[in-house]
Amino acid sequence: MTKSERKKRNNKSKDEQRFTADTAKLRKFKEPSKSSNFLDKMKARLSGGHFRMINEKLYTCTGKEALNYFQEEPSLFDLYHAGYKMQMSNWPQQPVNVIIDWLKKKSPSLVVADFGCGDALIAKSVENKVYSLDLVSNDPNIIACDMSNTPLDDSSIDVAVFCLSLMGTNYQSYIKEANRVLKPGGWLLIAEVKSRFDPNTGGANPEKFTNAICELGFKSVKKDFSNKMFILFYFTKKDKQNFKRKEIEWPLLKPCLYKRR
Repeated sequence: MTKSERKKRNNKSKDEQRFTADTAKLRKFKEPSKSSNFLDKMKARLSGGHFRMINEKLYTCTGKEALNYFQEEPSLFDLYHAGYKMQMSNWPQQPVNVIIDWLKKKSPSLVVADFGCGDALIAKSVENKVYSLDLVSNDPNIIACDMSNTPLDDSSIDVAVFCLSLMGTNYQSYIKEANRVLKPGGWLLIAEVKSRFDPNTGGANPEKFTNAICELGFKSVKKDFSNKMFILFYFTKKDKQNFKRKEIEWPLLKPCLYKRR
């Protein structure tokens, strides 16, 4: 092989190498969707795992422990609510919207306390004065506190709302706090996941739950079982409270845990 022939061969070899390299780059450039889709799925799976972990924590600890948990790592609160919104997007109807519609039919002068307000949708949707309460505040209009120990005054509230927020193992302390801040004749609205009140699957008996709240000093007005996903309880606070009431038997509310999909 002559010198010129060797030179041509080397140049051809280099050209082939460049072509191979350029082709690989082009292929990589043309196929980012597969990679990005995979990464998106992995991120969603990781986020879902974190949500389930935090959700289980909130259902199996006290309100005070939950408050300390989020105070140590506030970013987990945002992660939890992102996962919560994703779960709720599968529901055909949102209980918070039912409560908002109910409030809009009442006087706008009624003062509302939204226990476990999340993104404070109730306050954003009605004309009423609303005290939005939750474990973390990323909004100046949300009060960060333990739901069993709020800064609200005695008998200062007309409507107390718990919308999917009776999560702590000491949930009865939250209801007692609502009783403290409610005016006589005030309303207590509780929306909860239906499975938590299905005795056939380990849930609480809704009648025992209702009776416990009535023994605390409320009157049961209505129980709405019409929705597939949640139950709505409506109570009013009795004008006369029995301060010598016997020890109340509160039923255990089973955690609402989400399975990995």
